[in-house]
Amino acid sequence: MTAMRMETDGLGTIEIAPDAVWGSQTQRALENFPITGVSISHYPELIVALAAVKKACALTNRDLGRLSARKTEVIAKVCDEILDGHHHEHFVVDVMQGGAGTSTNMNANEVIANLGLRALGADIGDYGQLHPNDDVNRSQSTNDVYPTAIRLAVLARINPLRDAMRTLSRAFHERAEVFDPVMKVGRTQLQDAVPMSLGAEFRGFGTTIDEDCERLDDLSRLLMEVNLGGTAIGTGINAPERFGETAIAHLCEITGQPLVPAADLIEASSDLGAFVMFSGTLKRIGIKLSKICNDIRLMSSGPRAGIGEILLPPVQAGSSIMPGKVNPVIPEVVNQVCYQAIGNDLIVTMAAEAGQLQLNAMEPVIIHKVLETMGSLTNAMTVLSERCVKDIVADEERCRALLENSLVKVTELAPVIGYEAATKLAKYAQINGLSLHNAVEPALSDDQAKVSLEHLTFGHTGGVA
Repeated sequence: MTAMRMETDGLGTIEIAPDAVWGSQTQRALENFPITGVSISHYPELIVALAAVKKACALTNRDLGRLSARKTEVIAKVCDEILDGHHHEHFVVDVMQGGAGTSTNMNANEVIANLGLRALGADIGDYGQLHPNDDVNRSQSTNDVYPTAIRLAVLARINPLRDAMRTLSRAFHERAEVFDPVMKVGRTQLQDAVPMSLGAEFRGFGTTIDEDCERLDDLSRLLMEVNLGGTAIGTGINAPERFGETAIAHLCEITGQPLVPAADLIEASSDLGAFVMFSGTLKRIGIKLSKICNDIRLMSSGPRAGIGEILLPPVQAGSSIMPGKVNPVIPEVVNQVCYQAIGNDLIVTMAAEAGQLQLNAMEPVIIHKVLETMGSLTNAMTVLSERCVKDIVADEERCRALLENSLVKVTELAPVIGYEAATKLAKYAQINGLSLHNAVEPALSDDQAKVSLEHLTFGHTGGVA
């Protein structure tokens, strides 16, 4: 068996696999937090964000005379490799951890230091030449590195989410144009209400998705305020003068994000209100999306014993026992993703509330749940548009039959013959199982019947009731 590598820290000596490029703090986190089985590398945006922060801080320490050019160069080189997608497999700590993200920060510090040592031709763990804390983490604390990195990670996931929303919206609007000529029964409280076009219904779906694209843009600006340079609690202890503003300037250049320093670093080190608002918007998206999927499932129900106004593309066999059955599996899975978004928002809310004094130790679960929700919603909306919405077909005959057999056009008669007469007509048709057209003459006076028949035949919404 290969001999284990030994590292010593303030807690004692610990064994580490000889090929591992992390150090003692990461190893302890692996042993202490076997919680979800989801490592931080599951979220590549987070790893890239950590590397961007470390590079920005190294360049700033060099600019302010706190780090040699040689050490800066090797740290920046390793960070660039991580930014390009390399070495992510070494970020191994569980995304759920105690310590307000310290294990994540130390995982980054140790990996960057050891990969830097390898580049220098030194042995892994030879921290006299490049140290995880003294060099890679110089002028920093987990309490400003981690909050900055998690904001960058969320910002990196906004564009894919917004793109998926816009793709879904386009799919609904395209179907709306196709379905505009198809008249159907509009419903309130699951009861027949008034006529409408199927196109108008689908256009409404698209519009409700469009609205939240704008909300994402608004909220992304809240996440651009960072507390880098505040170090432990926002006082800037152990950081040289101008460190924060210089590091943020470098970070803007590295990431392309228009980041700004927080107005109050102490407040920014403990307040997670921006994540609460952002998560709330993700919940709003989930609620609205789930409602749309509920509608699609209802409209496609049947196909013969339900509403059956639309036909969903058959993508999967629906039953192991009922031959030929096809279920609305895509809307169903999207519903479940939306429930996850709603539940995750509660977790974020409780975690943000749990902050105490100058720090919130629950940041790891917040970023885990926000990124999880963003990823699931992005995938769900992509699947919904590509595997369902774009290939939905209207059953025009069914829509027409339901409309003609309904009583919904009686609402249009109320201004013409009066509410009482219209009510009388609707009740007569319902009791006797007649269409409105066939119930007009036996239910109304001759004058009312004549006007009603003309209106029903040439009504502005189209179709004969």
